[in-house]
Amino acid sequence: MKKFNAMKIRYFLILLYLLSFSSLWAQLNVDMQSEPAKMEDNKRCFDCHSNHIYTFDNPVSGITERKEMNPNFVFKTDAFYNGVHRHFACTDCHSPDYETFPHNAELRFEPMYSCIDCHGGDEAFASYHFETIEEEFAKSVHASKHNENFNCWMCHNPHSYKAMTRSDFKISEIVSAHNQMCASCHDNPLHFQRISDSTKKPLEEIHKFLPNFKLHFSAVRCIECHTAVEDTMWVAHNILPKEMAVKKCVECHSSSTMLISSLYKYQTIETRKNRGTFNSMLLNETYVIGANRNIYLNIFSIILFGLSLLGVAVHVFFRIKKK
Repeated sequence: MKKFNAMKIRYFLILLYLLSFSSLWAQLNVDMQSEPAKMEDNKRCFDCHSNHIYTFDNPVSGITERKEMNPNFVFKTDAFYNGVHRHFACTDCHSPDYETFPHNAELRFEPMYSCIDCHGGDEAFASYHFETIEEEFAKSVHASKHNENFNCWMCHNPHSYKAMTRSDFKISEIVSAHNQMCASCHDNPLHFQRISDSTKKPLEEIHKFLPNFKLHFSAVRCIECHTAVEDTMWVAHNILPKEMAVKKCVECHSSSTMLISSLYKYQTIETRKNRGTFNSMLLNETYVIGANRNIYLNIFSIILFGLSLLGVAVHVFFRIKKK
């Protein structure tokens, strides 16, 4: 009887642990299935801010006017409701004074929240290491060169941001989304002028030392070469000076490719649980020359190459002998 009771207690504790774990998991992941919580509250904002042209009744002239919306203030409704902040009301981050129109001009000077303002010290988001990200970012060239002028939202649009690396997105989708963040400034002279008085050459010209820039840009993220790998984070935020960027091909094109500990980190851990193969993501998602290697295929290739040389040698020998 005592043994039976002990077993019941053990099962109960296991069940309690699983329930607490599933509760934590629910907290760490945004509910993407149910309808957005504040959709009705946001409707009035999106009536104007999801369109390039908006209409309003001018209280001074007494006529209805059509105006062109500032492109920086146009937000796609679908993108917002597919992002991590989909359950937020606009006024959760913006002043409730925005509910009146025309908006008070002073609201333009409203300070912007940073990620750490909301997520710092929150145990529900501890696994995302926001404090470490903040520390890493503070050491990056973005922060050290531009100080408070460079904030989280320069790269991560709060109205459409998705947590790409912790989801089931394909590697190609992750690369495309992350590189677009970099290109939106570094390959866009107008946006680059927001933080610098200097002009910048096109990315392809800057990276002309690469054998094939377009192929690299579509297959790996900029941060693979421009950051140091950080074990506690899925995405490194300490952007290094250009002089410290990785330029050695062997860093990626080798059996110990650094891509396993950066680009493929999360996917490698997840697939290893199921398949037990350390580089299964490399074998499934892409082919990296020098990194995808099989010792048996290597041996077979050497034997095949040797036989080919032997065949050529035998052919030459008999040609010479016939003469």
